[in-house]
Amino acid sequence: MTDKAGTPGDGNAGPQEDPDASAGDADPGADRGRPAAPGAGDAAQAQDGEEQDADASGDAGGTVPGPPHPEGPGPSGRSRYWLRWAAFGTSIVVLAAAGAGWWFYRKLDANITTDTSAAHELEVYERERPTPAETGARNILLLGSDTREGEGNDRYGKDEAGSERSDTTILLHISADRQSATAMSVPRDLMVTIPSCGKPDGTRTREQVAQFNWAFQFGGAACTIRTVERFTGIRIDHHMVVDFRGFKDMVDAVGGVEVCLEEPIDDKAARLELPAGRQTLDGEEALGFVRARKTLGNGSDTERMERQQQFLGALVNKVQSNGVLLNPARLYPVLDAATGSLTTDPGLDSLKELYDLTRSIRSVPSEKVQFLTVPRQPYHLDPNRDELVEPEASELFERLREDIPVTVVPKEEKERERATGQPPSPDPTFSGTTAAEGMCG
Repeated sequence: MTDKAGTPGDGNAGPQEDPDASAGDADPGADRGRPAAPGAGDAAQAQDGEEQDADASGDAGGTVPGPPHPEGPGPSGRSRYWLRWAAFGTSIVVLAAAGAGWWFYRKLDANITTDTSAAHELEVYERERPTPAETGARNILLLGSDTREGEGNDRYGKDEAGSERSDTTILLHISADRQSATAMSVPRDLMVTIPSCGKPDGTRTREQVAQFNWAFQFGGAACTIRTVERFTGIRIDHHMVVDFRGFKDMVDAVGGVEVCLEEPIDDKAARLELPAGRQTLDGEEALGFVRARKTLGNGSDTERMERQQQFLGALVNKVQSNGVLLNPARLYPVLDAATGSLTTDPGLDSLKELYDLTRSIRSVPSEKVQFLTVPRQPYHLDPNRDELVEPEASELFERLREDIPVTVVPKEEKERERATGQPPSPDPTFSGTTAAEGMCG
């Protein structure tokens, strides 16, 4: 069977639609190559034909040739040739970029560890948990683990019992309009009621009053979340756990973070030795800086939390800078570091979900990224422990629950307010800082 285009050997160039078209092919000067518009257009066409005759070589008969074949020699053919190669090259580049992008996405996505055990434990106790907020705000519990497991973490001390506690705990509240973010630190020595929690070995702890960071040791993230929800009344939507290595890698990925020190530091326990003045800390130095306690200030955990908050503010500023977010060569290491040592709940365990979260808050002004600590005072039974200050603590928790703006003021200003006995204002303030202040003012 032969189709309408003919076989390769029959000499047909394509389907023959009508006799007029075939006759026209025999006459190179036929009108089929001219436009149908009359008048001046015909004259211009004729003039173009004469110019083509003058330029043509080997035309002994002086006839006016028709338009060149699209695949034939001449400028049109060369242009189409290069266009085809340009399109082909562009396709290769696009496919290569897409392939690389997919590889990077899969690698970063696979970095994230999912905490399914915490999700199961929280599901069991769903009825006793606070109801989810209807405002659209989100509350994320950030846990800095002091585990010695993992590459490089054992240099910070051995833990023969294999215990793991939350070295740093921050409740991050992101407002419904995504125009502000409040990071509330919870002291690890805060005395709270820890509910009965499931342990990794299958047994359960009893409900007890103990220092807050024991909750993570007892039952991991789930126990910590239930403890926070119990004394704040705030529903925790998601949680993230980052270990020592993840923190160091993040700082190194952004090229270090600048700090200003009034006095030199020599802390053997934190493996930290720094001169006074302005300087940029790498990941190892930064970890020692935020963990140091015994030789900085009065050695209290309160000063350490304040130092952590200031450092995190400086880190936020660095990540938000154009030098990181708009530079793929610097952004990928940041993402790799952020996901490489990250454990999250199933609702936040993919790169897409994390990206959607960060995209929703990346435009928050640095002065609207606030850091504060739960209002607390020395525990009445042990001055080396903390307890909540009421009613100030309840006022703060209520504002976070209802997504009401929180106002922070410098620590000195809040202390003056307390010393002078000023009556509480209708819009209470809390001691804290903002990311705009950074480490060097």
